[in-house]
Amino acid sequence: MDRAQKEKLVDELGQIFESSGVVVVAHYAGITVAEMQDLRARARAADASVRVAKNRLAKIALEGKPCASIAEYLTGMTVLTYSEDPVAAAKVSEDFAKVNKKYEILGGAMGESALDRAGVEAVSKMPSREELIASIVGCLGAPASNIAGAIGAPASNIASILSTIEEKAEAA
Repeated sequence: MDRAQKEKLVDELGQIFESSGVVVVAHYAGITVAEMQDLRARARAADASVRVAKNRLAKIALEGKPCASIAEYLTGMTVLTYSEDPVAAAKVSEDFAKVNKKYEILGGAMGESALDRAGVEAVSKMPSREELIASIVGCLGAPASNIAGAIGAPASNIASILSTIEEKAEAA
């Protein structure tokens, strides 16, 4: 790899480190090509990516980036799993580590926050962006559907709903 290629790779890694919501660093010694392809396929399915890069070049790319704290994990055979979604890459890494004991998660970064092994595990258990949006939409839609159901109900149901609301208001 000549100097121009190295500079291009450092720029690409710099973009990854700046734009990613989460970056997970893991050792992958002993993983077969088929297992690595499985990891990449899982990452693609979750809108995440996997990248193997020389540690020295990755450390250069990390200089001045928000996730510079992961430089300490860049020793040995390391692989980077990253995603814009702050949870996706952590979930992919944790799921893959459960089925492949050779894949050892070292830590990572979520923006400027450094994550150790336990931190990556905690992030992986958080709901994804899509799950949060779905729950918020569900919360917003529930009152509207209750009102629509009450309007369409017979008058006796409306009266019972109002008396229940009054009882709750008096109790509080």
